[in-house]
Amino acid sequence: MNKKSIIISTDPGIDDAVALALALFSEELEVKLICPTFGNVGLAYTKANTEKLLTLYQKKPRVVLGSQTPLVRERIDASEIHGASGMDGYDFPEPRIFAETAQTAVAAMHEVVSQAAEQTILVGIGPLTDIALFLHLYPQDLPKIERIVVMGGSLGRGNSGVLSEFNFAADPEAAKMVFDSGVPIQVAPLEVGDQAKIMPATSEKIKGFGEIGEMIYRLFTHYRSGSFLEGLSMYDALAIALIVKPEIFSLVVTRVEIETVASLTYGASLIDLENFLGLPANAEVAINVDANQFEEWFIDSLAKTV
Repeated sequence: MNKKSIIISTDPGIDDAVALALALFSEELEVKLICPTFGNVGLAYTKANTEKLLTLYQKKPRVVLGSQTPLVRERIDASEIHGASGMDGYDFPEPRIFAETAQTAVAAMHEVVSQAAEQTILVGIGPLTDIALFLHLYPQDLPKIERIVVMGGSLGRGNSGVLSEFNFAADPEAAKMVFDSGVPIQVAPLEVGDQAKIMPATSEKIKGFGEIGEMIYRLFTHYRSGSFLEGLSMYDALAIALIVKPEIFSLVVTRVEIETVASLTYGASLIDLENFLGLPANAEVAINVDANQFEEWFIDSLAKTV
């Protein structure tokens, strides 16, 4: 079986830690490059968290540092959800894998995509700053991108502003550049992550999956997106599921516009399901996920980490 080549832009983050495990241990994916970026916490933390995770996972994909700040707006974070370090709750071993700093993430993305024999999938599970810069600076690479898969945006209300979801709100201008790029895009918005809840019984199963399972369980006890007792919302894992398990989603081809005017709706994603805007579709948006099938895939995938 030919594996799909992917590049992951990420801001670990508890749910990013899980998404990275799902991708790195997948039999269907080959992670060519990981680019830590600012987001849930600052770049120094997301860099350290990526290095700690890869050391624990005993995986050695190339890691190149991404952006420290958004393109235009002031940096925001989500430390109230993920803890001050982004991954509070587990005592990680000393990292033995270190991110490259002599090159930018954008240049590294260009190297990987341009030199690959097959098309590459870009996965954005944090702010889209580096993906936007890559698309802008290397338009000659666009035909070699199979698609961009992102967790971001919302069908209705937000979790960062009244109408804005965090990943897009963290860099609205970058999100707009991505959706205006003409590259095929798949989106897992906020509400679908709220459908894909991990319940206590599932967390207990994961706890039994060796050291990695214990780590994920401990992080879950500190995760503040949902409730450990009533169900934790899994957001970033959806981006991996969209690639390897697309049949569990209901997808709609539609227009996504990002609000970049500095107003009360700054960073909002307008997912035009009713075609009010009358604009050509630019994305395939998940509007539902089969929660039972997601949970089954989630458990089976993490069981491969043992």
